[in-house]
Amino acid sequence: MAQGNVVAYPARYITEAVLKDGSLIRIRPIKQSDTEAWFEFARNISSETGYRGSRHIPKEMKLEDAIRYCVVDYDNTMAFVGEVTQDGRKKIVATGRYYRLPQRNRAEVTLIMIEDGYRGKGVGTKLLEAMVSYARNQGITHFEGEIAAENKEMMSVYTGYGFHIDSELTSDQYHIRLPISRTARVTQKEEARERVSIVNSLATILSPQSVAVIGASRDTNSLGNIVLRCILQNGYTGVVYPVNPKASSIMSVRAYPSILDVPDKVDLAIILVPAPLVSRVADECGRKGVRSLIVISDGFRERDAEGAAREEELKDIALGYGMRIIGPNCMGIINTDPKISLNATFSPTYPPQGNVGFISQSGAMGLTILKNAHDLNIGISTFFSMGNRADLSGVDFLQYWEKDPVTKVILLYMESFGDSRQFARVARRVTAKKPIVVVKSGSTAAGSRAAASHTGALATSDVASDVLFRHAGIIRVNAMEELFDVASFLSTQPLPQGRRLAILTNGGGPGIIAADAASNNGLELPELSQETVNKIKNVIKRDISISNPIDTTAGASGADFEAILRILAADKNIDAVLTIFIPPFLQTEDDMGLIIKRVAPLFWKCKKPLLSCSLGSRGFKGQLRFKGRAVPNFSFPEEAVGALARAVQYAEMRRKPQGTIPKFHDIQREKAQKLILNIMARTSERPLWMGAEDISELLGYYGINSAGAKPARTAKEAAAIAAKIGFPVAVKLASSTITHKTDVGGVVIDVDSEEKVIEACNGIESRLAAIGRQNEMEGVLVQKMVKGGIETIVGVTHDPSFGPLMMFGSGGIYAEMAKDVTLKLHPLTTIDASDMIRSVKIAKMFDGFRGAPPSDTAAIEALLLRVSAMVEDIPEIAELDLNPVKVMPKGEGYWVIDARILLK
Repeated sequence: MAQGNVVAYPARYITEAVLKDGSLIRIRPIKQSDTEAWFEFARNISSETGYRGSRHIPKEMKLEDAIRYCVVDYDNTMAFVGEVTQDGRKKIVATGRYYRLPQRNRAEVTLIMIEDGYRGKGVGTKLLEAMVSYARNQGITHFEGEIAAENKEMMSVYTGYGFHIDSELTSDQYHIRLPISRTARVTQKEEARERVSIVNSLATILSPQSVAVIGASRDTNSLGNIVLRCILQNGYTGVVYPVNPKASSIMSVRAYPSILDVPDKVDLAIILVPAPLVSRVADECGRKGVRSLIVISDGFRERDAEGAAREEELKDIALGYGMRIIGPNCMGIINTDPKISLNATFSPTYPPQGNVGFISQSGAMGLTILKNAHDLNIGISTFFSMGNRADLSGVDFLQYWEKDPVTKVILLYMESFGDSRQFARVARRVTAKKPIVVVKSGSTAAGSRAAASHTGALATSDVASDVLFRHAGIIRVNAMEELFDVASFLSTQPLPQGRRLAILTNGGGPGIIAADAASNNGLELPELSQETVNKIKNVIKRDISISNPIDTTAGASGADFEAILRILAADKNIDAVLTIFIPPFLQTEDDMGLIIKRVAPLFWKCKKPLLSCSLGSRGFKGQLRFKGRAVPNFSFPEEAVGALARAVQYAEMRRKPQGTIPKFHDIQREKAQKLILNIMARTSERPLWMGAEDISELLGYYGINSAGAKPARTAKEAAAIAAKIGFPVAVKLASSTITHKTDVGGVVIDVDSEEKVIEACNGIESRLAAIGRQNEMEGVLVQKMVKGGIETIVGVTHDPSFGPLMMFGSGGIYAEMAKDVTLKLHPLTTIDASDMIRSVKIAKMFDGFRGAPPSDTAAIEALLLRVSAMVEDIPEIAELDLNPVKVMPKGEGYWVIDARILLK
């Protein structure tokens, strides 16, 4: 076999894999320094008990054999190991290996081998997952291998992964062949395995049978005392072990000097010792067999470089022992399930049991959240404070809540993302079943970054966050109060079936405020049907105008209110009802609560939301709760309308089809990838702007219509090119350093002769010389004139957190000033492309504005999808601007007039 390119150790492929039982194992690329550990591992595996692929290791293993297995070039040969910590030292417990076949897109899996104690936990699947992921990025599309006919365990690893397998039985072995592309079935299987593993790993955090509080204290002002007190006073159903070397008992509970002295099994350890001691304590927990840690101690990555090193050490220790971590620098967790009743935080407030799951990245905000939830009577199912997210993060908790039958609504307070792409993938799956509401801090312009293109300048960090939230179907709110408003609605009411709102009030002013808020939030106030008007007239005998909003005036009785609510509940032309009353009322506020209690079941029966607004008061506490249901009450009408509007948007998102990612059969993918490799090989300059001719060639491979600019080094050469193209032409500055050519007088249009081409070139050079930038001129580009059409921009920028972002909107020289753009996460679906075109202000122009012909929007949709395909195939594209793209009348397509592509 030919030796491959020796590349640097691929550290980014080190993963912390969660196994079926919830324990952890580190899967990483093999290193030559693993020889002795691998030798020890392989000698302890017999051919009878270790299961493998086709290439069996020798029965009499020698050190030179281990050296041969541990030497790979990370290109043609690749191997991974599974590693854990036992008795304080790292140990290899599994390995997998493949080598590339002469057909460069195929590889043979020669070995998958696992220690007996780790079989049946999904280690083989995790090894295969690592090899598949690496091989895909090396251009390998198929795996082959040989499996002994009796080795059903190994065969189940492949079949269980979701691949389509071709197998051929020869004598006592199967020869298998399988494509390793990430099909829908493979993705579904991967996500299901991940979800099961995560949920199992959280079992000892959420439902521990025993908890140790390490750092428990008799000092009533210390966190060690407060946390222990919170556990005991809120009725935890398990066993608690305080750990303190200087106390024999704390709060009448026997204490132990060390976790190692606790006589019984411990599921969860809560660590509250000073940061320098945490690693030693974590190691003791690992030796004790503790499954999970909540590290409340601070002094880690949030503080300084020394703290960051401590955090890495803690993470390494926990991973080695297979322990999960929440924190460090966190507040802890709460599980209100009466079977557990665990308040493992330092919050004196224990929220009521309910159906809302809550994550707070900030401990200080966590205290505020729990206090507000209690005061507003919002029931919590589980609460997590993430802290520094050394291990567990919001993504893990989302996967738990996805299948949790108790949790109906998920609330997030976020300061930053971990793996934002994984977050988006999981959140999009979760929001198809239950709503996620987020308030994210850090949304000011101070976080914006400098960019080398129109697209980069327009796609700021906060804009990118909004794109991610929309893509994932997440409801974003701007303040904590709004978060609770939306939570009150979603946790108690059915999703609205539409935007039609009826307002019932005993005061005209609040009704008008509510109506304005509804209009501003895109809700509709339909005219009441004659049938409904007649029914209301039969109830209210006074001479009042009956319209929407329905103003009963202050003379209405409680019986009037109740009767009208019953009529509105039965009206099929109304999707939601907001009732507003202003104390003093002919009935007391308590009476109004009882009225709503009586009519609420009618609304729930027909799945119609009911909202209450009692001006100046809030909550109704438990008064509106009965039979496990409730009606939310708001202080002001605009709060109620805002919460309803968010719910409507979410309901519409759930009903909307997601679309598909199309396949274009005319794309010349391999030629495009080869072109990019050749361009990158010409120079070591990075990042690298592509030249005009290379851009035209690349766009052509993807079936993208370009006006085809031709480069010229001199004015005379430009004139000759223009004559060949045909007049009129446009003459543009060619420069890799000047982004906005128009700003420096670098664009001349409607040039209709060779003499004027020369004049245009000289003029561009003179204007640059006047501002001292003539050395940045690399020549000119000559291009045929395309007249007419609507100027748009299509762009791509690569956000460091979110990956590629696709942009569409108003183009031309005013693109950044107009900011009439929309962004979507890559890759685009057919629905995404259509939505992008319809969501910008210039969309009205596409329909034929003021007598102009309709535009070819179908062609622009295809352009967006082709650009998305290009970004998928060529990850080196860091920035892309197609600006302007002229959208021509229907049937005439579009033309890309100017293009810039930055490679990294």
